[in-house]
Amino acid sequence: MTLQELECAEKNMQQQWHDLVMAEQRGEALDVLEQMYDTYILLAEEYNRCSEAFEHEQDGKRGGRSAGKRHGNKRGYGSSDKDKEKDRVRLAS
Repeated sequence: MTLQELECAEKNMQQQWHDLVMAEQRGEALDVLEQMYDTYILLAEEYNRCSEAFEHEQDGKRGGRSAGKRHGNKRGYGSSDKDKEKDRVRLAS
């Protein structure tokens, strides 16, 4: 996974969200908005997969250090699943 691929996935996700908001403001039918939202969710999931793959590859290039150690987590653990989920939700909104 390259940085360019990750940025492309992020751009696609953000563009879909923008298009959804604009469609809602134009008064598009609910079924159209729901379909657009479903597409946005799929793009957000794809972005999350790309982000995880990119981070995994970067960790490998750094000698396999955990995210917790790299970011100074005092316990020496990587991010918890709950923390990762919060990050994903924040990125997707």
